[in-house]
Amino acid sequence: MRINRLNVAFRTAFALLVLTALITAKADAADWPQWRGPARNGISPETGWLSQWPPSGPRRAWSVKVGDGYASVAVVGGRVYTTGNTNDQDTVYCLNATNGATVWKYSYACPSGDPSGTRATPVVSGTLVYTLSSQGFAVCLNAATGKLVWRRNLARETGAQMPQWGFSGSPTVAGNLVYYNVGASGMALEKNTGKPIWNSGSGLAGYSTPVPYTVGAQQGLAIFSGSGIVAVNPRDGRPLWQYPWQTSYNVNAADPIFSGDTVFISSNYNKGCALLRVGPRGPSVVWQNRNMRNHFNSCVLLGGALYGNDENTLKCIDLKTGAERWASRGMGKGGVIAADGKLIALTERGELIIVAADPARYREIARAQVLRGTCWTQPALVNGFIYCRSHEGDLVCLDVTARRAGPRGAALRP
Repeated sequence: MRINRLNVAFRTAFALLVLTALITAKADAADWPQWRGPARNGISPETGWLSQWPPSGPRRAWSVKVGDGYASVAVVGGRVYTTGNTNDQDTVYCLNATNGATVWKYSYACPSGDPSGTRATPVVSGTLVYTLSSQGFAVCLNAATGKLVWRRNLARETGAQMPQWGFSGSPTVAGNLVYYNVGASGMALEKNTGKPIWNSGSGLAGYSTPVPYTVGAQQGLAIFSGSGIVAVNPRDGRPLWQYPWQTSYNVNAADPIFSGDTVFISSNYNKGCALLRVGPRGPSVVWQNRNMRNHFNSCVLLGGALYGNDENTLKCIDLKTGAERWASRGMGKGGVIAADGKLIALTERGELIIVAADPARYREIARAQVLRGTCWTQPALVNGFIYCRSHEGDLVCLDVTARRAGPRGAALRP
């Protein structure tokens, strides 16, 4: 009997080792390991996916309930990670990407907030997955098993002021540190142990995700705080430069977008947008207008054009000048990503729209109703599947894998 128990224990340990190795090995460019994708820019590297469908839309591979929230997905090594809140309890889900079955889940008490649910998207780095709750709980779990590695109450430990609608920026992992938009200009923990490295005290955070950047010889971390954009040294949190950007209710939520020596910022409540040039003495304004007012979701930058949601309008503006190129109403507070020269937009009403990423004109390729409820979360395209989520907790996986024509036009898998 003892030998049998040892054999079972060995097989279990070996299976976990293999699963961990697979997650680590498959975390490549085909995956979507964090908020806004592999390069943190809302662009998927995938090509050849189906962008035209029948009137009913793409085939639904599976759908599951994950609780209230706005968190998007991280997809690594055949696993889908997301979060949701049910009855004042946050749950981190690890799902099978093939069928949506629960691989593991980890739950803990957390007030739902108003509006209800989770905000931040998980990030997977190596064998670990990181999340941040609306109340400031940072959790690190084993990505293969869901076992707790460490947990910290960042808001309580730093005295950071909670934004009116809760902490919303997703964690960002770079090097051996994990960064959070908590405090006046963020904070950092050692990613394997959760040991505090630096914090910015009790100031008011914004709602965006920390963005690592390089401008010339300067390597920094950009934090869109409640009162403006702040750049810090990622190693110690020392301020490098800042630019004030006061918005109603302190809602600075869309991630800054760097291009060369410039950075684009945008907020809603009729604040607008600006392109800043980052120089040796700090940033200066290249242009500023109200042609793009990102509420929650960030723009994507393709070939010198910014595509995003201007309040409730899908719009294209020129990066260099800020001039409007085209506009199409009806987005609500939905989000947009890009892949293979196309925009993938999910409207607030749950319509999935494919649009050519053409700055010259608006050209719609496909449209389908894929969800009901309120959809404020950006979609994600991973390995031929588009993931869409509603606030009410419906997560749907849509099959847009390429097919080749078979006999009499029948669709066959490649």
